[in-house]
Amino acid sequence: MSVTAAKGFAATGVRAGIRRSGLDLALVRSLAPAVGGAVWTTNRVQAAPVTVSRRHLGSAEPQAVVVNSGVANAATGERGISDAEETAAEVATVLGLRPEEVVVLSTGVIGVPLPLEKVRDGVREAAGSLEVSGGAAAAEAILTTDRSSKQSSVSGAGFMVGGMAKGAGMIHPRLATMLAVVTTDFPLEPGEAGPLLRTAAAATFNCISVDGECSTNDAVVLLANGASEVERDEQADVAFAGALHDVCADLARQIVADGEGSTVLLEIAVSGAASDEEAVAVARRIATSPLVKTAAFGHDPNWGRVLAAAGSAPSNGGFAQLRPEVLTLAFDGIPVFERGVPTGFVPELTGAAVSIDLDLGLGTGTAAYLASDLTYDYVRLNAEYTT
Repeated sequence: MSVTAAKGFAATGVRAGIRRSGLDLALVRSLAPAVGGAVWTTNRVQAAPVTVSRRHLGSAEPQAVVVNSGVANAATGERGISDAEETAAEVATVLGLRPEEVVVLSTGVIGVPLPLEKVRDGVREAAGSLEVSGGAAAAEAILTTDRSSKQSSVSGAGFMVGGMAKGAGMIHPRLATMLAVVTTDFPLEPGEAGPLLRTAAAATFNCISVDGECSTNDAVVLLANGASEVERDEQADVAFAGALHDVCADLARQIVADGEGSTVLLEIAVSGAASDEEAVAVARRIATSPLVKTAAFGHDPNWGRVLAAAGSAPSNGGFAQLRPEVLTLAFDGIPVFERGVPTGFVPELTGAAVSIDLDLGLGTGTAAYLASDLTYDYVRLNAEYTT
C-alpha cells in the first residue's frame, strides 16, 4: 500500500537535516524505463522546483522523483532555480540518469533558500538506501504539518497503481501545500500519462479544500514503467483509468481528513445545477466558506450559511444560477430545507464527517467536494508556522 506497490519501483526516506527533526528527503525511482506526466499548481507565484521540473518534463521522460520537506524553495530568485537544478543533477549522477529525467519537488516555508549541501548529502544517502519496501519511509519524509503519512494502492487485472501524498494546510488545489507521487506498472505510451493524470486530478485533488489557499509548490506526478507486462485493450485501459482515479481520490480524501487542526470532514454534493461547471462553482463556494466551516467545527446545523454561500458562488463573471424556491438541502440525509421551505428538522451533527447535499432544482449538473472544518488549532498552527 505505497508508492512502491507497483512492480519495478524503489523508494526511500532519509534525514538530511533540512527540518528540525525527522525524515525530510524522499527519493522514488523506476527500476525499468518509465514514461510520465504531471499536474502543477496554477498559482502565478510558482516555486523553483515547479519551474525546473516543468522544463524537464518537456524534454525527457521522468525516471525519478526527489522531494525535500521543510523548505519550499519558493520566492528564492535565481538561486532557487540553480538549487533545484543542482538537486536534479546530484540525483542524476548517483542514479546514472540525465538531470532532465529527474523531477524535483519541495515543500515547506516560502522564501527560505534551500540548504543545498544538506540536500546533496541526503540525495547520496537516499540513493544508497533505495529499496522496494521503502515506500513508507518516503511517504513519511515528505510531510510537514501533516499528522500522518498518506499512502494508497489499488490492484487491477494484472497491474498495480500506488501512491503517496502530503498536505494538511494551504490546501485548495487548482491544483495546494500538497504533493503527490503516483506510480504504476501499467504500460503507457509517451504522452499518455499527462492527460490521464489531469482527468483523475480534476475529479479528486482539484475537488478538495482545507483553507482556500492555493500553494506555490503543488504537484502530482505519475510514473508508469510497464513492468506488469499486462496486455492492453479497451477493457484494460478503462480499468487502469479507474484505478488511477481511485488512488488519487483516496489520497485526496486523506489530505482533507488530515487538514490542519481539523476535526470534521465535510462531504459536499451538489446536484440539479444548470451545468456541471456551475455545480462545481457552488460546491467550491460552500467548501471554502469560513462560516460553513466554523459551524461544522461547532457541530452546528446552521443550514442558512450553506444557502448563503451557494447563492454567492462566482461563475462566468457573475454568480451561478440559483432560485431559492426550488432549493432542497439535507445534512446527513435529513432534509432541513425543501423546495424553498424550512422543514423544521434539526439534525444532530455528532460524527467525524458531515454530508451536505444541495439540489438546485435547475438542471442535470452535479459536483462533489471534500472540505475540512475551521478550528482554533488551524489558527494557532498557522500563526506560529515560522516562529
